Amino acid sequence: MPEGIIVKALSGFYYVRPVDDEDTLIQCRARGIFKKKGVTPLVGDRVQFAVTENGEGTVDEIEPRSTELIRPPVANVDQAVLAFSLTEPALNLQLLDKFLVHTSNSGLDTIICLTKRDLLPEGGEDDVTAHEEISLDEVKRLYERIGYTVIVTSTNTKEGLEQVRARLEGRISVFSGQSGVGKSSLLNAIMPELTLQTNEISMKLGRGKHTTRHVELISLDGEQGGFVADTPGFSQLDFLHMEADELSSCFIEMKPLSAGCKFRGCLHQSEPGCQVLAALERGEIAQTRYKHYLIFLQEMKERKRRY
Repeated sequence: MPEGIIVKALSGFYYVRPVDDEDTLIQCRARGIFKKKGVTPLVGDRVQFAVTENGEGTVDEIEPRSTELIRPPVANVDQAVLAFSLTEPALNLQLLDKFLVHTSNSGLDTIICLTKRDLLPEGGEDDVTAHEEISLDEVKRLYERIGYTVIVTSTNTKEGLEQVRARLEGRISVFSGQSGVGKSSLLNAIMPELTLQTNEISMKLGRGKHTTRHVELISLDGEQGGFVADTPGFSQLDFLHMEADELSSCFIEMKPLSAGCKFRGCLHQSEPGCQVLAALERGEIAQTRYKHYLIFLQEMKERKRRY
């Protein structure tokens, strides 16, 4: 039975690219047995399929997934590229940290891609964030010190585009982030043949209009290959699939410290012998990151009370 990868899902159809024919797409339906099992094929799934007489096909088997994202719904991604603009809209570090929690919880390597550099004054001294008074240089230092790769980009000046492209080769990467930050423009600049639809920022609402309507894997040219997923923009994430005592393990600077806390299940609020609080006092954990941790913890507690 031939094997392939689902590169697009739309209106109940799954478009499969055979592993031995990169230029062909087979339009498939999923077998009814998946519905009975409560399983939905996802973009990124490696599948076995059968071709019918009319040239279409059926997805017969889904191979085990290495990763599975819920929002956006993509399987077998091993890297996330989080695109956040430096202006129009302003950089939202709380939302960025929420995305980082989710990519960490999903086991993904993560690149932070800061877009629209050309719209800022030279030097990086001005505040670029929506709620905290932090400059571009300070943002870069903060997240690079934690261990993230931070790439500053501009689709107009081409700054950082080659760095992003190099990081995509040979991997399945998902592009995500807040609406209106230039994800589609960034992908168009990296791969000019795409001509993905883009849209201007709504100045009245202060956010972008959604221009990507479905998840689709896009094949990268080059010897090493790779795929990228352009996904619908969205500005909210929830913590439905995470417990409160799991949250700190998704803040990568807190994770190694948690094991040394005096109490098992320490939530790093006011507990004695908490190693995270001690590191915060020493300045080893950024105040903004800890503040966002507490906000997310409160969200999780309120969600638990509702349900």
